[in-house]
Amino acid sequence: MDRYLTEEHKEFQEEIRHFAETRIRPVARALDERSEFPWENVRAMAEKGWMGIPIPQEYGGMGKDYLSYTLAVEELARVDASHSITVSAHTTLGTSPILYFGTEEQKKKWIPFLAQGRVLGGFGLTEPGAGSDASGTRTRAVRVDGGWRINGSKIFITHAGVGEIFVVTAVTDPEGGSKNITNFIVCKPTVDLDRTEALGVGHAPELDFTPGVRAGKKEDKMGWRASDTRELLLEDALVPEENQLGEEGRGFINFMKTLDAGRVGVAALSLGLAEGAFEEALKYTQEREQFGRKIWDFQAVHFRLADLGTEIQAGKHLTYHAAWLQDQGRPFGKEAAMAKLFCSELCMRATTQAVQLLGGVGYTQDYPVERMMRDAKVCEIGEGTSEIQRIVIGRQLVREAFGS
Repeated sequence: MDRYLTEEHKEFQEEIRHFAETRIRPVARALDERSEFPWENVRAMAEKGWMGIPIPQEYGGMGKDYLSYTLAVEELARVDASHSITVSAHTTLGTSPILYFGTEEQKKKWIPFLAQGRVLGGFGLTEPGAGSDASGTRTRAVRVDGGWRINGSKIFITHAGVGEIFVVTAVTDPEGGSKNITNFIVCKPTVDLDRTEALGVGHAPELDFTPGVRAGKKEDKMGWRASDTRELLLEDALVPEENQLGEEGRGFINFMKTLDAGRVGVAALSLGLAEGAFEEALKYTQEREQFGRKIWDFQAVHFRLADLGTEIQAGKHLTYHAAWLQDQGRPFGKEAAMAKLFCSELCMRATTQAVQLLGGVGYTQDYPVERMMRDAKVCEIGEGTSEIQRIVIGRQLVREAFGS
């Protein structure tokens, strides 16, 4: 990967890997079992600046490139996807819309809280009737004196409970077609006030909390169990005019751009999951014996591992290339969709194969591959399903071929 990675990239990658091995691996299983948010490790990552890796230093971030951020998401996912999605959703979904579409005043007001990891952020897009069809948003924003009154609900929102700053979408012009959606910034207190106050991270009482915004019931998920996922409710939420993010009616265009960046993050997470499962399987096949031979000695095992190793290498090229294009300021939407599609389906294959190669013990909690397999499935769903990625890619291929 020397085509993409500098020595600085490699040093940062190694730093993330060391943290994942020493701080995350020892607690990942227990956090998954208890469905417990990893506040202690979030504090440690915030102290290192990792909650704002690609955010400019002027707003409190590390000022690194997007490829550095991609490497961090990948390395965290090698050990635990829940920690990885915490960084990924916070950065690309919670913070980047304000960075890309906010006014200078909005950036200075909110981004330092997020980039320094003082609080967590999230992105309120998905609704009960608007998943893959994101344009089907039903949350409604009506103008009132001094701002907007918003009513609606968002579902499956990462950090809806633990987070405090959110970008949400709402219909502002029911007759506007694709131009009827606008983005807004809303704030609510974390649900873990006692824990965050004790740790000194996760809550900022000086934020202007939005009346009428609250978290719903926590989801009991198959995977990503140490990540917080809930409904985000907006009940007569009074949002001041200065919290409108971007131009009125540009919400659909802006959140589609946000999802492009988010797909690179999910591709990196998926890639890390695949690598973690592959490494577990590779190690096990050199330790376990059957029929008087190491499992590694069987040609069928060689073939499975060879296929996975080849696909992982291909996934790295796709993902790093998409991140590199973004760093160069070049169009990367098609490449992000390709990376997300390939790597999300790869991580499902890789984790399933890892469980198979480990046999019975792979189906137990004695080894992390069963957790990795549970964590992998949602990668084919979140940030746009595999079907949506194929639509995005197909449309772009037609445009490139025929200019339409």
